[in-house]
Amino acid sequence: MALLDNHRAGGPQGWDKKEIKKKTDDLLDEVYEYSKRLYAEGKRSVLIVLQGMDASGKDGLTRTLFRKVSPSWVNVHSFKKPSDKEMAHDFLWRIHQCTPEKGTITVFNRSHYEDILVPSVYGYIDQETIDKRYEQINQFEQYLEANGTTILKFYLNVSYEKQEEKLLERINTKEKHWKHSDGDWETREKWHEFMKVYDTLFERCNEVPWHIIPCDHNWTKLYSAADILIKTLKEMNPQFPELDTEHFTPDYSKSKYRY
Repeated sequence: MALLDNHRAGGPQGWDKKEIKKKTDDLLDEVYEYSKRLYAEGKRSVLIVLQGMDASGKDGLTRTLFRKVSPSWVNVHSFKKPSDKEMAHDFLWRIHQCTPEKGTITVFNRSHYEDILVPSVYGYIDQETIDKRYEQINQFEQYLEANGTTILKFYLNVSYEKQEEKLLERINTKEKHWKHSDGDWETREKWHEFMKVYDTLFERCNEVPWHIIPCDHNWTKLYSAADILIKTLKEMNPQFPELDTEHFTPDYSKSKYRY
């Protein structure tokens, strides 16, 4: 866990919660503005890849990060166990179909990295095939970026202790029973195995860099992700298109509003 050891799940020391929440609200206003510009420009797109252990808050981050944005500008895809049809194709087939259209932002709740993580931990696939997938993913992400899709990869870093607290909430809180899955507890038993694979992912699939997001507190998680997203969108600098009047010239003489 070499990389994750250097990132506190609770966020940097010295952060003031009230101040950070105020900064976050301003950032979310900018998320709205730049998402609108991206959509209006219609030439490029953004793909946000969310990875993390169960209860790290992938759904919550998606909901709050884009709470001020029009639903038509953002798409979300959640990747679970592959279906029989998906298994009949290459492992990236189902992923490529869900990449963002020009002008939009797409969020992957889990992603193509599950096709390395789960087989590695449970031994479903031989190591030679796994090794090939690292390079295939690198090539896939480079291909997307070369064709106008900017990729942001977020690892939602929740601590082992905080995960237990959140999983217990799903059992003890009636409104959260629907989130509970016995499988989450089974996965938790292999926490250290997953962390080892994540460290390998961060090392071998970092040509599009990973961002480690502190997730023990919702306010540190949202601020960290929003800050990275806005810096990226500002660097992209999407522009509103000019008015196209080549094929239409209004006849103001017939306007009922003329003076």
